[in-house]
Amino acid sequence: MGTVALAHDYLTQRGGAERVVLSMLEAFPDAPLHTSLYEPTRTFPDFVGHDVRTLPLNRLGPLRRHHRWGLPLYPQSFSSLRVEADVVLCSSSGWAHGVQTSGYKLVYCHSPARWLYQRERYLRESPKVLELVVGAMAPYLRRWDTAAAASAQGYLANSRAVQQRIRQAYGIEAGVLAPPHSVAVDGASQEVDGLEAGFVLCVSRLLPYKNVDEVIRAFRRPGLVDCLLVVVGEGPDQARLAELAGGNVRLLGSVSDAQLRWLYASCSGLVAASHEDYGLTPLEAAAFGKPTAALRWGGYLDTVDEEATGLFFEQPDRDQIAVAIEALLQRSWSTAAVMDHAAGFQEWRFIEKLQAIVAGVPPL
Repeated sequence: MGTVALAHDYLTQRGGAERVVLSMLEAFPDAPLHTSLYEPTRTFPDFVGHDVRTLPLNRLGPLRRHHRWGLPLYPQSFSSLRVEADVVLCSSSGWAHGVQTSGYKLVYCHSPARWLYQRERYLRESPKVLELVVGAMAPYLRRWDTAAAASAQGYLANSRAVQQRIRQAYGIEAGVLAPPHSVAVDGASQEVDGLEAGFVLCVSRLLPYKNVDEVIRAFRRPGLVDCLLVVVGEGPDQARLAELAGGNVRLLGSVSDAQLRWLYASCSGLVAASHEDYGLTPLEAAAFGKPTAALRWGGYLDTVDEEATGLFFEQPDRDQIAVAIEALLQRSWSTAAVMDHAAGFQEWRFIEKLQAIVAGVPPL
């Protein structure tokens, strides 16, 4: 195997894509990681110690806190980045696939750019001026995005839903390599003060399209008013959600991995109501033997085994969510079966498959 380099859109949050990049670094620990923005205090601490190389945009502090403000700037910034390696593995949901290289460009696509193809949903609640600017630039940005995708020699999707979206956006047939769950069950666990086992857990970045507001409203229904909802995550929607939350809802914000392990181990089940391209949290819950009530959409179709590891609801509507959670809590689940499902998505499997794919890349 020759030299490998990594590229990722930005490192300014703690999301599923960032966990995937950490797994890529486990597969290729000596690889430099190129990204537009890096804010160590806002993403996983595991990136510290790796060779993270940022674009000049990183000097703009406000962008590290509000990366969406720079949406029109990222395409040209990544196009100006030249990465020399035998294989450049691009973790992309928008821009990283635009890097230049004389090597083999392999794109791991979390989703074709949501800010282009799902603009209304993705930019909802963003400043109006940003939506207007992105809308005005959309024809140029689509041309750039299509050309960047066509410049890759290989494409991988994180789910069947994203595979279909890649086909529709670019006419590219991508393979599917499911991301791993990477919350180690046997790692350190730290109890969260003031909580007792038996709550329902929601783990999500707090963005409008994640539908956490509808989950909170579901807990006002008569069947759930005596149940506690615990929400883990941060985001621009946090203040609004705090106003919605009643006495049986607790917003924790960001937690450590040790606390997250305790939360998964102590909950009765997980609720996942967002439009996710992959849907990692049901696998994390399943690793601890806990079932999920999930939206029947996108990546959850790959990560939730209906009736074996969870239940689906059809729309992210408070009433449907409540009915699904009530059914989830009333059923008896096989802990062994739920954990067995998660075992198929362990990190070592992802690493072995990714290393084999990269090793099989033909020389250019």
